[in-house]
Amino acid sequence: MPSHVVELVAITLFAAVVNGGLGYGFSSITVPLALLFLSNRVLNPALVLIEVVLNGWVLWVNRDAIPVVWKRVAPIVVGLVPGVIVGTLIVTNIDAPRLKLGTYLVLLPLILLQAAGFRRPIHAEKTIGLPFGVGLGVLYSVTTISGPPLALLLNNQGLEKREFRAALGFIRLAESSFTAIAYLTAGLITAQSNLLIPQILPSVLIGVPIGAALIRQMKVETFRRICMSFDAWIVGFGVSTVLQDINLVQGAAAYLFLAAVIAIDGVLLYRFFSVHGRFDLARTS
Repeated sequence: MPSHVVELVAITLFAAVVNGGLGYGFSSITVPLALLFLSNRVLNPALVLIEVVLNGWVLWVNRDAIPVVWKRVAPIVVGLVPGVIVGTLIVTNIDAPRLKLGTYLVLLPLILLQAAGFRRPIHAEKTIGLPFGVGLGVLYSVTTISGPPLALLLNNQGLEKREFRAALGFIRLAESSFTAIAYLTAGLITAQSNLLIPQILPSVLIGVPIGAALIRQMKVETFRRICMSFDAWIVGFGVSTVLQDINLVQGAAAYLFLAAVIAIDGVLLYRFFSVHGRFDLARTS
């Protein structure tokens, strides 16, 4: 059996369950763990091609809400195009270890903001849409991850559940399709990347329905909070590992970064379950 197949199947199965429950999260779970044994240039193209299908399915299931959301998200989609081009050039020209470190350092604050329950509605949607789309396009084409910033934006905009999922599916289908075209043009879609697809796809087909069923049995906020906590720990471990690999920090000292992430997330977990525990008790009394 080729190296790391079992690990990749297990990682992507868990990530698919998260995606089935939240409507996003496949890449943000898969990438930090898979980068421990794969490079961005090998992993990204396989994930992008799979996400074209996955995001298309999310959009199709929530297609009745498209007329409500498409005008609101259109500026973001337009901004994706130049962002994807810039991001693809970054993937092509930056060495793998530093690209991994940059990926982790960008993701961590976005994950912790979600873990902290950050909420701040943006009133000037049209004004911020284009620059947000550019940044999102760069982030996605470099990391294949866009769920954390998209969730931060869309969760704050008062969208209903199906509207949220339709908006998410619309944007993510556009970004994955644009990135697939850019990767193909840049020669990043290779036989080595394509070999990962049959290893990942069964996990997606099995995990997404499980996540969709699981979310019906658990509060969305609790499920999201647990996923974000797991994600933060993964990223913290990834940063510590890469710091050792590129000799920025030697020995056990590199894992002080992971310890700091665990401490911060521990405080956020305590706050979350304290508040939600009191809310549940008050509601049932």
